[in-house]
Amino acid sequence: MPTRPACARLRTVTAKKSKRTGAEPAPRADRKPMNLKKLAEYLDLSPATVSLVINRSSVADSIPQETKDRIFAAVRKFKYRPSFFARSLRTQRSFTVGVIVPEVSDGYSASVMSGVEDYLLQEGYFYFVASHRHRPDLIDEYPRMFLERSVDGLIAADTPWHLNLSVPVVTISGHNDMKGVTNIAINHQRAAEVAIKHLMHLGHRQIAFIKGQAFSSDTEIRWSNIERVAQQQGLTIDHHLVAQLEGDSPSPELGYKATKSLLASGAPFSALFAFNDISAMGAIRALRETGLHVPEDVSVVGFDDIQSAAYQNPPLTTVRQPLREMGRAAAEILLKRINRPGLGLHDKHVVEPELIVRSTTGPYGRKIARPRP
Repeated sequence: MPTRPACARLRTVTAKKSKRTGAEPAPRADRKPMNLKKLAEYLDLSPATVSLVINRSSVADSIPQETKDRIFAAVRKFKYRPSFFARSLRTQRSFTVGVIVPEVSDGYSASVMSGVEDYLLQEGYFYFVASHRHRPDLIDEYPRMFLERSVDGLIAADTPWHLNLSVPVVTISGHNDMKGVTNIAINHQRAAEVAIKHLMHLGHRQIAFIKGQAFSSDTEIRWSNIERVAQQQGLTIDHHLVAQLEGDSPSPELGYKATKSLLASGAPFSALFAFNDISAMGAIRALRETGLHVPEDVSVVGFDDIQSAAYQNPPLTTVRQPLREMGRAAAEILLKRINRPGLGLHDKHVVEPELIVRSTTGPYGRKIARPRP
């Protein structure tokens, strides 16, 4: 049986005359798409005022909040969407930014990206994201590719930065002093203190450490602070109890292998401080396979406090790095620099860590980690 073609029946609708109440009736949303002029007429404001607020111009800071609230309420009511092309031509901006991360799927980058996305969506910005997998050629090439796509600025997380670009740049854990680059970093001195003091307070003196990969931008500065804090606290670091992550996989396997090498060294330890939560998870498995219990035999501390850390078995004690907040702050600072090129901003923004004590740390026990005979 032949299928009848779909069709739409059109009819003319005559609007009823509304009684005057002192305010103009709301424009009919079912006639023509709302434009800026009609929206301004409905609000009894100038189109310029409405445009400044919608586009979040710096000049709009002087406009009363009550007026801004009215404008955004009307925007939602009539589902008004400003013309991207008109806005771009008027401001000479693309309203897009580039975001560079080592790996999209790992806990660190995912948490940072969540904060970046929160703020950019709020401010009406679009973004491109690229992962370089720690390849130097991609670290150099991706920023140029972003510039070819007319981004207004760049955010780089855990990425060594040596480029001087024509757009504002904000790095997260970049640690390089570059002109025109604002860096957001955690207080690594404090991070080392809260972890080491916590373990020493529990009675641990033989502490193993897992360092980050050589290519990670946080590895060198974090380790130098661990050494400094250990010396200040009178803790001797046994070089046999220091292992380094090898490889660029965002998998717990790297921490697993590093812990296996620590156990194979023959040096006993009762606690372990890992470079990040992912490696701490691998470390716990390696310890269990050796017949050791966490935390009864070995206490384990991670770093970052990624979302899954609280749901491990047992839940992971870790140094919280406020990654989402750092991502959001990076996006906010970047847009401020884009919107106000002459605005003076600090080259470095330091955020504070927090020790999150869960179930992988406990008092020093009689049994300590030793390799099986």
